[in-house]
Amino acid sequence: MRVLALSILTVAGLAGASAVHAMTLTSPDVKPGAKIADEHGWDCTGQNVSPALSWTGAPKGTKSFAVSIYDPDAPTGSGFWHWWVADLPADTAGLPKGAGGGTGLPAGALQVRNDFSQTGYGGPCPPKGQPHHYHITIYALDVDKLGVDANASPAVVGFNVHAHTLAKATITGLYGR
Repeated sequence: MRVLALSILTVAGLAGASAVHAMTLTSPDVKPGAKIADEHGWDCTGQNVSPALSWTGAPKGTKSFAVSIYDPDAPTGSGFWHWWVADLPADTAGLPKGAGGGTGLPAGALQVRNDFSQTGYGGPCPPKGQPHHYHITIYALDVDKLGVDANASPAVVGFNVHAHTLAKATITGLYGR
């Protein structure tokens, strides 16, 4: 299987974007379309260690970043948010492995509540059966601060992120049991 970094183009007019721009997200720990290592899983079999991430190509006007991990296959009817990090400074180009535990985040970064009702990273642990798809996304934002706190619901964070997105890039990994 070929491993590719995914890029998503942003089109003029999206939250004030002025040109088409490519942004790229990569990870040494999560390869597009491949199985996510058990160490990144939650209490199923894993150690709940967030993956290392790096990104390039943020558009002009980027004032901060947000990162999310989302499972659209969760049997909730609306998917499941595993991680939100907001208010990453504009000069941030990545996160180290394990940052979801609170260490290694840049000053000012804010982890908010996930759908486990915990603040920080909550790794994959789907029900037994078909593997789930985990969308890891970096968002380039047009605001310095998102205006949420650590108790904000994932839906509120997503609403605010999408209202301020200049560009985004996603990697999708798989995890099953």
